[in-house]
Amino acid sequence: MGIERIRPMADEVASLMAMRFGGLRRGHQADLESMLRKRGGALPRRLRRQARLLAQADRMAGQPKTARQVDLDRLERAHAALVAHLRPLGQGMRLRGGAARVAATVLLGLLLLAAVAIWIMTRQGLI
Repeated sequence: MGIERIRPMADEVASLMAMRFGGLRRGHQADLESMLRKRGGALPRRLRRQARLLAQADRMAGQPKTARQVDLDRLERAHAALVAHLRPLGQGMRLRGGAARVAATVLLGLLLLAAVAIWIMTRQGLI
């Protein structure tokens, strides 16, 4: 892995954060620095540190002298951990979760309606 690979890694993590946590206008591309400011608190502490490390390396990659000081193996591990955490919940999983929430809400409403109907019937002496 070379220094030129740092920017695509940071962009990939930023886009995954935007997809999973939001905070980005439609049609805009966020960099990792701004995504960490906006939605960095949604990451677990260990991954937040690794994301900061990746953002700092992205900043340093713009200058060749400082870019040589970056530990590329550590960045690769940080990138792999961040992608493994951010990638599993794709669009299908979010849609299924949304459908399950709607179904649970409808079921709770029906259960409350049945409880109120039974209470009214017992108060009227029908049961």
